[in-house]
Amino acid sequence: MSAAVDEAEKAGETAPGYRARHTLPLRVEAVRQLRRRRTMVVGAVLAALPFVLIAAFAIGGQPSGRNGRVTLIDTATASGVNFTATCLFVSAGFLLVVPVALFCGDTVASEAGWSSLRYLLAAPVPRTRLLVSKLTVALAFSAAAMVLLPVVALAAGTAAYGWGPLQIPTGGSLPGGTAAGRLAIVVAFVFVGQLVTAGLAFWLSTVTDAPLGAVGGAVGLTIVGNVLDAVTALGHWRDFLPAHWQFAWADALQPRLEWGGMVKGTAVSVAYALVLFALAFRHFRGKDVVS
Repeated sequence: MSAAVDEAEKAGETAPGYRARHTLPLRVEAVRQLRRRRTMVVGAVLAALPFVLIAAFAIGGQPSGRNGRVTLIDTATASGVNFTATCLFVSAGFLLVVPVALFCGDTVASEAGWSSLRYLLAAPVPRTRLLVSKLTVALAFSAAAMVLLPVVALAAGTAAYGWGPLQIPTGGSLPGGTAAGRLAIVVAFVFVGQLVTAGLAFWLSTVTDAPLGAVGGAVGLTIVGNVLDAVTALGHWRDFLPAHWQFAWADALQPRLEWGGMVKGTAVSVAYALVLFALAFRHFRGKDVVS
């Protein structure tokens, strides 16, 4: 259907009032995605996690250091900002990967699965415009998921444990206001780190007509990256793995803010993401769409 769509696009460009950039508006795509059940489920799970952890701490008692070592989890009940940092720590490695893979991997493949993709292209919606609209909305929803968890955690944690300074496990503390600003940096870095997963999922979404395959493939490859990073025999080669830098945001929760690790992690993640997004656009522009 590739040739037919291209002809339709060319014909559409000469039609009175037709503007390629006005097709498939972001607002329309955002409303479509917001109304989907999986969006509601993801939002509910992320919003519920802080309350699950509060209940766990209430049932299990106050966390304490093990073998003389104090970790971020051990300081979770010290204040609302400590609790928020703990929520990010326990979810950044895997839980926050899922909504990013879901929003980006389901976006194009689901249209193919519903056999509605060819009708969108025949509207005519230019292929590049379709991908830009869907990717923009997918990344916006992914960012919203990243923000939702810490916002709910900060509100719930403050209500449960009070507002106070961030107790640093290695010693020292940060004032509550300063700590809240540092947590915003953490959230931004976590989102940038997940761009690799977003790129994988979006590329796979243009390759397959099965949304589950795109989402599962992105999550699976992300897990493989984490496993490879645990192989210390790789030495400095691990520096080229996005997973190697996924917890570099811990440098933002120190008395003196360190940017080195986060800058390197950002560079690696953005580089991989740009390549993967480019592959997605290149493949989809020449793809023969039959569904």
